[in-house]
Amino acid sequence: MKFDVVPHPNPTDPAQIVEVLKNPGFGTNFSDHTAVIDWTAEAGWQNARVEAYAPITLDPAAAVLHYAQEVFEGMKAYRHSDGGIWTFRPFANAARMNRSARRMALPELDEQDFVQSLEQLVSADRDWVPSGEGEALYLRPFMFASEAFLGVRPAKEISYRVIASPAGNYFGGELKPVKIWVSRDYVRAAPGGTGAAKTGGNYAGSLLPQQQAAEKGCDQVLFLDPLHDNAIEELGGMNVFLVTDDGRIITPELTGTILEGITRDSVLQLARDRGLTVEERRITLDEWEAGVNDGTITEVFACGTAAVITPIGELLDGEKTIASTGTGEVTQAIREELLGIQTGAVEDRHGWMHRLA
Repeated sequence: MKFDVVPHPNPTDPAQIVEVLKNPGFGTNFSDHTAVIDWTAEAGWQNARVEAYAPITLDPAAAVLHYAQEVFEGMKAYRHSDGGIWTFRPFANAARMNRSARRMALPELDEQDFVQSLEQLVSADRDWVPSGEGEALYLRPFMFASEAFLGVRPAKEISYRVIASPAGNYFGGELKPVKIWVSRDYVRAAPGGTGAAKTGGNYAGSLLPQQQAAEKGCDQVLFLDPLHDNAIEELGGMNVFLVTDDGRIITPELTGTILEGITRDSVLQLARDRGLTVEERRITLDEWEAGVNDGTITEVFACGTAAVITPIGELLDGEKTIASTGTGEVTQAIREELLGIQTGAVEDRHGWMHRLA
């Protein structure tokens, strides 16, 4: 697909970009451009372009505002020592976005066009890619129903876009175990629902329990599956892993209610590379508690695009603290290898990295 590049009428001054990159934060500053592709039921995907980042004009009757027909992805672009800008497993993100699109009755976008949209945007905004330790340019591809109508059916007009935001460390600069609140009042997803799709409604439903977690002094919330003895599902936006004293790494199996994390899949591969036995199965909160108490579960961590890998320390279930662990050897080793691959410091033996610019 050919992208037209629309000249930016007022690009950000380079000195101002330098100031932003001194403290990039997360999701608060945005680069100069956006990549856009339009879709209609009659013509398909068309009018691919890179244009100035600006507010989107939507009709008040736009379907996304009423029926939440949208999906999105999240990934990072890293500045390597060779001067290139690289990203991690973009075709896996493209495939997952198409799975999400199918579930939300949205059109699928060719994987090559998805990756090309990233390349086009990063080429235009490469000065926005930070170079500090743990920093990257966060890329947010998203697709939404832009047609103006109030009938309940799949929209016939869709907008696909990519925006970018310089990002620092998600939980702060120092790696330290996070505190998790167990949600007993709410679930993240249900069988047959949209749990496996990366769609905004899933995250909207997690905001109230996340707010409850914050009120308890916690960093994140853990969702359970009450239909299966309170089996562990996932955090608000991260997958969960448990490491045992006999060389196993356990994570909840994908049952259609859990997001198929790209980082999750990568952690499982790196764990196998290290000789760990991988178990993808249901694991209950009771099993977690018993394992921590008797020492058979030695490490617990979470993973996702934004935070990469973060150790889980205290787990609060009401007034009870279930688990308290530090940053273990397996957690640290996998995290260092994964970050090393992403930043170009460690050999990419699985061919996961893709050069964008």
